[in-house]
Amino acid sequence: MPRSFHPTSGTRHADAARVVFALLLLLAGCNYTFQAGAGLPAHVQTLAIIPFENTTSRFELSQELHEVLLSELPRTLGVRTGGEEFAEAVVRGTVVRYSVEAPIYRPNETGNLAEVLERQVMLTVNVQIVDTVNNVILWESPSLAARGEFLEGAQQEADGRRLAITRMAQAIIDGLQSNW
Repeated sequence: MPRSFHPTSGTRHADAARVVFALLLLLAGCNYTFQAGAGLPAHVQTLAIIPFENTTSRFELSQELHEVLLSELPRTLGVRTGGEEFAEAVVRGTVVRYSVEAPIYRPNETGNLAEVLERQVMLTVNVQIVDTVNNVILWESPSLAARGEFLEGAQQEADGRRLAITRMAQAIIDGLQSNW
């Protein structure tokens, strides 16, 4: 006849200790916060996003970039937007380059011309984020670049431009967060 197992008080205490330890770890994890890469200093509650200057021939870039930055930066960084005179931090910059390139192509049947399969919009900006309270530059990049691809024939340049602008906004957020 097999012997039945009866836990001794020692194993019960060990099991109880494991459960208590696991609960303590779980509770400690609930209180964990990650401060590095938080984005902006704690005193920055309002962010002014100034329309970027534009040195390219594409006049719409400044407005399109400004609209995306107004939408994405406050939401991602947990601040509100406001005028430059009331903001604790200011985002400003210049669109310095815009180009459309054809990185993916293949020779056509006759071999004379290449058939473009995909084009890329390349966007480069000079951007600076300044803490106006302490008068320090929180983050800057003199040549931040982003690209947006679009399929030749199936999409338009505007699709690639929107993608490049969205990626530019994310690159600005990533740059600011990596600075801390």
